[in-house]
Amino acid sequence: MAITFGKPNEKDLDKIMNIENSGFSEAEAATRESMLERIKVIPDTFIVAYDEQNEPAGYIVGPASKDRFISDELFETSVPNLAEAPYQTVLSLVVSPNKQKMGIAGQLLQELAVVAKQQGRQLITLTCLENLVPFYQRNGYQVDGISDSQHAGETWYNMTKRL
Repeated sequence: MAITFGKPNEKDLDKIMNIENSGFSEAEAATRESMLERIKVIPDTFIVAYDEQNEPAGYIVGPASKDRFISDELFETSVPNLAEAPYQTVLSLVVSPNKQKMGIAGQLLQELAVVAKQQGRQLITLTCLENLVPFYQRNGYQVDGISDSQHAGETWYNMTKRL
């Protein structure tokens, strides 16, 4: 399957939200309003994988940050990426259920790393649930302990990758 990468489009918000809700519980998932805000405020670090029909197959999104680890506030409000922020965050990485097991998530991580390097970031930082730790480790991330995050009442693991 040929995948292309591009910026998000507001017209795809419903499809993006369907993908978001397929990958996260209701408590974990971004709201429609916060996703729209991410599309508008941080399109340079919101990468969508498009399939042959130019439909969203998955995406990765997160703002640049001055903080090494993700705080719960980042899930609530989007702020424009600061040129001097040394860290690239990942708030969501999700692939549509019918497009999984095709390597798209790993490709999205690689695409974000290219963008982050071009923007002068030093490190990519994210949080994930324990069952996803091996996936991120296969993609070059290391565990940096348990996160302070209280997001959705889950235990999250800090993961980082140097660029």
